Amino acid sequence: MKSKFLILIFALSSTFMIAQERLADKFFSNYGYVKATELYQEVLKKGDTTLNVLTRLGDCYYNNSNSEKAAFWYAKAFDKYGQDKISPEYMYKYIQSLRSQNEYEKAEDWMAKFMIVQNDDSRTEEYNPENIVKYDYLNDAERNRVVTLKPAAFNSANSDFGAYIKDNMLYFASARNTEGNKIYGWNDEPFLDLYQLAITRDQDSLSFGPAELMPSEQVNSKYHEASLAITNDGKTMYFTRDNMSGSKRIDYDKKGTTHLKLYKASLVEGQWESIIELPFNDISYSNGHPALSPDNKKLYFVSDREGGFGNTDLYVVDIKGNDSYGEPQNLGAKINTEGREMFPYVSQDSTLYFSSDGRLNLGFLDIFKSNVLKDETAEPLNLGAPYNSSYDDFAYFNTLPSDEKETGYTGYFSSNRPGGNGSDDIYMFDTRICYATIKGFSRKSVDNTILPGVTVQLIDEVGKVISEVKTGVDGAYEFEANCNYTYTVLGTIKDHKPDQISVTTTNKTSEIENADLFLEPLINDNQIVINPIFFDFDKAEIRTDAQYELENIVDVLRAHPKMIIRIESHTDSRGRDYYNMKLSDRRAKATEDYILSRGIAEDRVESAIGFGETQLLNECSNDVKCTEEQHQLNRRSYFYILKDE
Repeated sequence: MKSKFLILIFALSSTFMIAQERLADKFFSNYGYVKATELYQEVLKKGDTTLNVLTRLGDCYYNNSNSEKAAFWYAKAFDKYGQDKISPEYMYKYIQSLRSQNEYEKAEDWMAKFMIVQNDDSRTEEYNPENIVKYDYLNDAERNRVVTLKPAAFNSANSDFGAYIKDNMLYFASARNTEGNKIYGWNDEPFLDLYQLAITRDQDSLSFGPAELMPSEQVNSKYHEASLAITNDGKTMYFTRDNMSGSKRIDYDKKGTTHLKLYKASLVEGQWESIIELPFNDISYSNGHPALSPDNKKLYFVSDREGGFGNTDLYVVDIKGNDSYGEPQNLGAKINTEGREMFPYVSQDSTLYFSSDGRLNLGFLDIFKSNVLKDETAEPLNLGAPYNSSYDDFAYFNTLPSDEKETGYTGYFSSNRPGGNGSDDIYMFDTRICYATIKGFSRKSVDNTILPGVTVQLIDEVGKVISEVKTGVDGAYEFEANCNYTYTVLGTIKDHKPDQISVTTTNKTSEIENADLFLEPLINDNQIVINPIFFDFDKAEIRTDAQYELENIVDVLRAHPKMIIRIESHTDSRGRDYYNMKLSDRRAKATEDYILSRGIAEDRVESAIGFGETQLLNECSNDVKCTEEQHQLNRRSYFYILKDE
């Protein structure tokens, strides 16, 4: 008998915890993070440490920018369940929370684990990289830009990549030269050559001349040439080429591998001549993809030389003049990973752009930006869509002048995504700064009058609170927002039900989106008015939707510590009158029990009485045929205020 009693107690406790967790989930889904946190904590006190409870607790704090407590609960989840059973999104949010507390070493350890998960094909179905990139990207200023993207008109059926502009000439690498050019066995296309075409700038558009091989005979060989950079004075060019012997044959190392080398060419009477190999090349490893600093005093490049962090790393070398260079330096762990870092580019404002497959990626190679050249502690940021896709995206270049950061600019990058002409294609993009405004008033829903003192939150697509204001005496609020984005605006104030509205901004800059909030008062004369507390037919158990509504009663009682209420409960007409009287009384008592279970003192509920079917709200009395919805209308509860000092 004792064991059966203990089993019953355990079953009731388990049922309570499940119901409480569902209620917490409902508040969480409606951005009620404070209430959800309280409810999840109560579940934990009962001994329930499900994965959902632990990770949602972390999310409640993460979405309210409390990184310390977010990290605490994410750590609890990983300690109990291990990384194999938890979505990679939680792993990344844990990393972000650690970084926010300057726990960089621990964050890097977890990033290494995250990269293993990211590259695990068996977990593809549960891994949504686009969602994860948003956690990294939404706070970046680049999110305030509207980007228009299209394939370049000069792409061919073969590989085209690495657009680079100097003056009014665009240079790029292409495998389009099929006339007498050797075929590269790796992709069955001709070897790459360097091409150029003239750019004509109109007021609102660009036009391109025909693509032609660079006219200098010394530049293009029978093998690969690609990825160039030209000095500010236009007199020196650095470019990548296959390692070639003095007889202009491709050269191999002892293992039979040919490597890339960096070369320098000088402009002589309109021709690129005097080509020399840079002194830090070597037959045993590759150097390639040159990029210049804005002052042309440093050369950035890619290499797979020994001593790096991964397959290929980014390096920098000082240009000393007279064909003299410093010792190449690795750009360090803030940039380089165990994977591939490639295609560096430094814009005129000294922002470093590069591609990597060793970080938080949408696909394979993704384009990243970093301020590491100005701040050695800066973390790289994934540029996100549309620059990046689930394919290779690389060789970024922009036309951003150093003194026009806040204006529109154009640029290029390369990708093998579907929709182009060949295996790799060059894409053009145009960007412009675009800010929107979301504004409105907080009002009472009953009469549209202004309601001051409302806390209004702006919530992004992943549920994070990104801004919060309180309305003044005029009830007005205003947020600066990004264009082409969907937000949730949530308003809360005591003694009122929260109100929220979804707002989608347009691509038009300075557009104003009006979104008034209408909050419903919970106190009306001598009643606390909430949505009807519905019960299942012939049942007295408090459903999750009823608990959600009863939390409004709990909130009012907490806000008014001297308030005393009376509860009345009613049934529909189905069943015997006497039975319904008893049923309604059980429902009233169940409602009271729930309110008391939330920490409200017993003496604050004066009574909880059932009235059966004696006070129907419609014509659905005995023997009258009605729908389930009509009957449900009569299954309700009222909450009368008897005292409030």
